[in-house]
Order: sequence, then structure tokens, then C-alpha cells
Amino acid sequence: MSTIFNRRSIRLSGYDYATAGVYFVTICTHKRALRLASICGSQIQLTAEGALVKQTWFELPLRFNTVELDEFIVMPNHIHGIIVLNKPDGASPAPTNSLHNFRPALSSIVCAFKSLAVACLNRQFETRAPLWQRNYYEHVIRSGKSLDDIRRYIHDNPLRWSFDRENPDHKPCPSSAARPSARGWRLSS
Repeated sequence: MSTIFNRRSIRLSGYDYATAGVYFVTICTHKRALRLASICGSQIQLTAEGALVKQTWFELPLRFNTVELDEFIVMPNHIHGIIVLNKPDGASPAPTNSLHNFRPALSSIVCAFKSLAVACLNRQFETRAPLWQRNYYEHVIRSGKSLDDIRRYIHDNPLRWSFDRENPDHKPCPSSAARPSARGWRLSS
């Protein structure tokens, strides 16, 4: 007997996620466990797991020659990053088994990142505990203003951690006038 999961897709209908462009990605830990970092004030202290996750993220351009990385942050239970997909440089001079020989979609890059981070953690810590939630959030960045707003959102994320519902030391959210980085970001076309 098969079970059918009715998941609502957050992807843009008909959009080719292998298209050259700029993408904002958020990936949460399994059950939003606070495994990757701790935050004191605006200072982030990565755990050993968080440091391996960060290292794995920054190795993505070594695996995918069409990938550039922009703003990135490791939070206690999630990461935010901006991935830039460029057009391929052309055909490889010789066929190899590397990932450099195809134009990967964003989902392939995120899947590779998640798998590589888990494999690295499993090797180093001899564990089999799940690290990531099944899905991830992405947003196609379509304007310079949106890119700037999202960069600011990522950069200021630690300042908002004390107001995050996932934070065990969560504080009630003050009025938007008093909240750090209250402007946040809005999706713009």
C-alpha cells in the first residue's frame, strides 16, 4: 500500500531552476534542532557541526563550475544563502565523472550540499541522526533591490534571533519601531 503525500509546492510553476540567475535558499535542520550554532547578542558561535556545514557550503563552487556564492549565514537551526547560477563556460575539454559536465538545477545543488554535509558529519562524528528537514525554501531574486534587501536580511539575522519562535530563549516581539532590523526584506519583482 503506497502513501501519497500532498505537499504544496513552493516552486514557481513552469520556472526552469537551472536558468542562470540568483537564488535565495533557506535550509532547516531536522525538527529544527539547535545543532549548528549558538548566538549571544549578535555573535554567532558555530558548533563543530555548524563549522562542517559552513565548509561544505563554501566548497560548492568546487563541485559545480556554474555556481558562485554570495551572502551566507549559519544559524542555530537553519542556514540562509544566496546562490548565483552562471551560464556554463562551454563544453569540457574531456569527459570526466565530475559534476562539472552538466548544468545543474538549483534542487541538484541543494541536494548535493545536504548529502555532502550529512556524509561529512556522519564520518567525523560517527552518527546517523538526520541533519536536515526534507525540503528547503527558495526564492528567485529578480532585482538588485531585492538582492540588497535579502543580503541585509541574511546579515542581520543574528540580531533577530532573540525574537525567533524557534529560539528557546524567545522574547516577545516588540513593536516594529523597536525591533532590530525591522525593515527586513520584501519580495520584489
